[in-house]
Amino acid sequence: MRMVDIIAKKRDGEELEKAEIRYVINEYTNGLIPDYQMSAFAMAIYFQDMTMKERAELTLAMVETGDRVDLSEIEGIKVDKHSTGGVGDKTTIALAPLVAAVGVPVAKMSGRGLGHTGGTIDKLESIPHFSVEMEPSEFIALVNRNKLAVVGQTGNLAPADKKLYALRDVTASVNSIPLIASSIMSKKIASGADAIVLDVKTGSGAFMKDYDQARELAEAMVEIGEQLGRRTTAIISDMSQPLGYTVGNSLEVKEAIDLLKGEGPNDLYELCMRLGSQMVYAANKAKSLEEAREMLDEVIENGEALNTLKRFIESQKGDPSIVDDPSKLPTANKLVQVVSPYTGYVKTIDAEQIGIAAMQLGAGRATKESRIDLAVGIELHKKLGDHVKQGDYLATLHVNDRSFEQVVQMVENAYGFSDKKILPPNLIYEELI
Repeated sequence: MRMVDIIAKKRDGEELEKAEIRYVINEYTNGLIPDYQMSAFAMAIYFQDMTMKERAELTLAMVETGDRVDLSEIEGIKVDKHSTGGVGDKTTIALAPLVAAVGVPVAKMSGRGLGHTGGTIDKLESIPHFSVEMEPSEFIALVNRNKLAVVGQTGNLAPADKKLYALRDVTASVNSIPLIASSIMSKKIASGADAIVLDVKTGSGAFMKDYDQARELAEAMVEIGEQLGRRTTAIISDMSQPLGYTVGNSLEVKEAIDLLKGEGPNDLYELCMRLGSQMVYAANKAKSLEEAREMLDEVIENGEALNTLKRFIESQKGDPSIVDDPSKLPTANKLVQVVSPYTGYVKTIDAEQIGIAAMQLGAGRATKESRIDLAVGIELHKKLGDHVKQGDYLATLHVNDRSFEQVVQMVENAYGFSDKKILPPNLIYEELI
């Protein structure tokens, strides 16, 4: 078998055999196929696409290059949730204890943030003393006891994907549906869950800014999951503005706590309800999505979701008292107001620019080596469709030791205004079940 023949076959639009895909992935991971040939292969896929069968085989081939997490000792159907990334997306912090409170085991492996989208691990580590480091046996024991544990991703999970992504990033072949879908799903399959619920975001703050592309990606990932024996569903949700009202690690933890107290923002609540209902239904804990939602509402109302969050924090060495007293979370030294230059209605909010502005304050990483400030961030006061008067506060910057003048201008410029009343966008565009 020769790599050049496989490249030519895909270049000409032919379907690759399982053995050919395995050969490419295994040999490249082991350093026996040079980057220039793998670049040509990725570009051939970019232009010629892959069949559903090829996509599933590519995903499984990448899974098998590294570790596979064995969750068989955890009781019940394990359901994982994955978001394609957005600004202010603190969903996991509220959703995981919410779902666990109704008896669904959540064995979650999460990552750190890079760029304008924050990472769940960073947000959780803003809780004093919280730790994501533990042995696999302890991880399993915690999920069996509390129905919830969160750890950092293993370094050897689908190593082929990590190597291939780095190559795609410098050869303009990142934005390929089969390559994106297999990249995401290889890590999800390797993580060991029985069922997967996907939150595919679209809009200015999302990786997939175009709705049609977001839908195509969602369909591709659902099909891959189903072909590989995982019950997989997806939601396509809006990211044309930040989710909730806060962007920044400790600020987002506080907002997630507010949701479990029944006081959170409407968009975050609705997204958690929709994703959570799919997770509960996939775990066979409810006979319908409607029943699942009622169960989730009940554990918010009776306080069990909040108690589950406290147990989760305490079991991972964090300080559970922050749930009742969020002032114990890291707090910035200075608040800076961003005021509206116009009177009218908020027409647009460039979510990506808000995310970049928060990163400039220190809430995110420009590179993997960057250190983040867990206390800083941006608190929005106006969202799409809201009426504002000139001089009203659009946002508050939570600032420590970095200069903020440029960030004030970035946040102001991220807002667009209209004289006419604007209807906010739908939060959920579609559910693929």
